[in-house]
Amino acid sequence: MDLLEKEITDWSAAEISQSIKNDKVTCKEVIQRFIDHIDIIEDKFHAFEHYSKELLLEKAIEKDKKEEKNGLLFGVPFGVKDIFNSKDFYTEMGSPIWKGFQAGNNARVVDQLLWEGALMAGKTVTAEFAVHEPGKTINHLDSKRITGTSSSGSAVAVATGMVPLALGTQTAGSTIRPASYCGVIGMKPSFGSVPRTGILKTLDTLDHVCFFSKTVNDLKLIFDSCRVKGTNHPFSGGPIEEKKIEQQYRVAFVKTSVWDFAQDDTQKKVKEFVSVLSKEPDINLKEVELPNSLNNIHQQHELIYEKALSYYFAEEYSKNPDKISSGFKNMVERGKKTSIKDFQEALKEQVKSINTFDQFIKDFDIVVSLSVAGEAPLLSNPIEPKDPCLIWTYLHAPSVSLPLLQGPNGLPVGLQFVSSRYNDFFLQNFCDLLMKRFK
Repeated sequence: MDLLEKEITDWSAAEISQSIKNDKVTCKEVIQRFIDHIDIIEDKFHAFEHYSKELLLEKAIEKDKKEEKNGLLFGVPFGVKDIFNSKDFYTEMGSPIWKGFQAGNNARVVDQLLWEGALMAGKTVTAEFAVHEPGKTINHLDSKRITGTSSSGSAVAVATGMVPLALGTQTAGSTIRPASYCGVIGMKPSFGSVPRTGILKTLDTLDHVCFFSKTVNDLKLIFDSCRVKGTNHPFSGGPIEEKKIEQQYRVAFVKTSVWDFAQDDTQKKVKEFVSVLSKEPDINLKEVELPNSLNNIHQQHELIYEKALSYYFAEEYSKNPDKISSGFKNMVERGKKTSIKDFQEALKEQVKSINTFDQFIKDFDIVVSLSVAGEAPLLSNPIEPKDPCLIWTYLHAPSVSLPLLQGPNGLPVGLQFVSSRYNDFFLQNFCDLLMKRFK
């Protein structure tokens, strides 16, 4: 199908940018079509917390006046989770305590996307302080099911075609889960590869800037736009560059310590996919177990997470207890009971675990695991069973959820792929290969 025969809101970010640069369409025409689409469906799904079509159209008209159309994402609209600072919109972090807060600056990654020519469409809905209490976003595939906290607005905005790209974050599973539940691609990059300046902090050793897209190529573009660059940075121009495969991809299938929490149908579908994957001529796949010392990651993650929340949100907890959810209060209260000594020991244990995984993955190029335990849980029982998401967050390894599976109700279930730290480009290329073969 010719590109111009496709609906503009179905274009990839790469197609949008290239079409504008080649004068096949104006930036105003592209943005007006997205505005029309948002006008039709936003009231149904509530992906945006703050959005201004007047401002977006004004920025698009300014783009069309530029003589040079530079940047990886020129003319591409994108959504921003409402915990990133922004000049043009409030930053309220899913909490009434911060209602009407104007940061006065952009988060660094927002500026980087703007420098690459992209257009900020608005702020997407987040859970309270990007933790667990859900926002107002509706699962577009089944309104009776959750969207997955806490980057839910970004996931639904991309899934419904309101924007082709969106920023999220992940401290546990806040990107991989909604990506899986909503049927889009979600990526958590290597820790330290994307700057976190100007973003709500919940935990220094776990917070990651993340991305949502519909194509792996778009994922590459937004990651390359946001990642740190320059010879003065240890992860730039060196280990973050793509490694090469000489013969076969060495793939490890790991069930992890939380495999038994997955639905029976999910376990079956994962095994079937892994079996098919193992028959590919350029894949050398083995089922292996992670080192035993990595089996307590969920407990260690919970300890350091809750302790950090009790520190960073002490003022909100003490001054505005009536404006905080009971779930968040409970996490803060448990965190307050953890001693500084235990917290410091847990951080040391995290470093040991990262080093252990670094040694483990030397024998493999890719690890494949569950993204989530199954289809999106029902709103009537919204508890998300334990899954491997936070394992890779804790270990600082890059991970991508691909919408390759379906559950018993025809809803998407993601499969998660992981590589060694700072091999993000390699991981993206492997995921691109899988999407072309199996999607």
